[in-house]
Amino acid sequence: MNPGPEPVLELRLVSKRFGATQALADVELILYRSEVHALVGENGAGKSTLIKIATGIYEPDTGTMELGGHVFDPGDPASAQRQGVAAIYQEPSIFPDLSVAENIFIGHQDRGLLVDRKRMEQDAAEVLQRLDIDLDPSQPAGALTVAGQQAVEIAKAISLDVKVLIMDEPTAALSAHEVDRLFRQVRRLKQLGVAVLFISHRLDEVFEIADRVSVFRDGRHISSRPITDVTEELMVREMVGRDPSEFFIRTPQEPGQVVLSVEDLARHGVFRDVSFDVRAGEVLGFAGLVGAGRTDVALALFGVAPADGGTITIDGQPVTIGSPTDALNHGIAYLSEDRRKLGLSMTQSVTTNITLATLDRYTLSFGLIDHEAENRDAAGLRDRLGIRTASLDTPVDNLSGGNQQKAMLAKWLNAEPRVLILDEPTRGIDVGAKAEVHRFIDELARSGMAIIMISSDLPEVLAMSDRIAIMREGSLQGIRTRDDADQESVMAMAVGVA
Repeated sequence: MNPGPEPVLELRLVSKRFGATQALADVELILYRSEVHALVGENGAGKSTLIKIATGIYEPDTGTMELGGHVFDPGDPASAQRQGVAAIYQEPSIFPDLSVAENIFIGHQDRGLLVDRKRMEQDAAEVLQRLDIDLDPSQPAGALTVAGQQAVEIAKAISLDVKVLIMDEPTAALSAHEVDRLFRQVRRLKQLGVAVLFISHRLDEVFEIADRVSVFRDGRHISSRPITDVTEELMVREMVGRDPSEFFIRTPQEPGQVVLSVEDLARHGVFRDVSFDVRAGEVLGFAGLVGAGRTDVALALFGVAPADGGTITIDGQPVTIGSPTDALNHGIAYLSEDRRKLGLSMTQSVTTNITLATLDRYTLSFGLIDHEAENRDAAGLRDRLGIRTASLDTPVDNLSGGNQQKAMLAKWLNAEPRVLILDEPTRGIDVGAKAEVHRFIDELARSGMAIIMISSDLPEVLAMSDRIAIMREGSLQGIRTRDDADQESVMAMAVGVA
């Protein structure tokens, strides 16, 4: 079946091996003009390897590629761009000190050494207008938001007469409003005849923007279908090889005594009058729109941005939390929603990251570190959480997103907290890794840990929580039990229509 007017990029029986790892095995993929083609799969499914082959970073071991009916063998990214294949990523690679116009035309050799800046800005304005992008060509690109920088990269691709634009997790760092704007640009690309390969872990976005979807698993092509022939259940089953009902795993149990109690907690101008308690073995989910104050409450409990009103009680005793050290001393740990900036030291090893919050435990006389004890504890948590890494000495930046998330969780579990705050614990990881995180949350709750889980994924909150606290505009609107909550009622409270 040919849902598009004409094939643009065709990959036939493409394979790639790295040592003992078969990254791709005889995969096939066809992209059509004026089509958005989603590519989905778990981390390790082969998506990144395919991107790098299509953009000339890797050479395939076997197989062929054709672009516009002709043999396509780019050799390097610059050659791929000249032939009409480009990629943008969740972290844009713009030159921050150059203007928008300079970034758009930086790959154009035809402009020569002497640049007519006025003409360049006029040409940039025309490209931006074609995409309905409202940016000033003369402004520094470094001053733009991530969404603005991505728009510049899209404009650059159009200026190079791109035929295929690969978008790898382009919405990961965007707000809902910015995602809407990006999707308008994607639809404009379709109108201009571009074939867009869209890669995302967010399946709701796939259904919103894609015309067709291909599923990869373990380096193999599993299926390609029109989006109208796909359900989320089918897509997930093909991605992970098992039924979606296995993902949200929560064992019913009677919670224990109150561990953490919060009364009238407030931080001026941010949130106010927040009162709740969490029991041993309970998961208290926090739902609400972005900006509702959920993370701010978590940051106050962990002492990053302390509250200036209200009381916090641990095991019936009032405590003062003015810093993360205070929080850890009182048995509270916080897994940040931003693992790269706030959760992990990306260039350091798995072991170092796991023991970072508890370094005093491994410090010997004269400031020496007991590396044997560090490695022993890190190995135990690696095995317990199933962190997939070649070595404990591997920098966490080399791990997949799901394994980075598990490494961050291991760091806080090593602190043996009474209360664990999980802020967006499955953001940016694939569905298989999500299932593993959910299983571990259930295990921790069954062991008696009190858990606060903040998530923008409402089905996740409803499935994994014993009770759900709903926030709106810095105020706690109410707390519902698991049996007394559904998506409609929770969302109604979150937007203020309940």
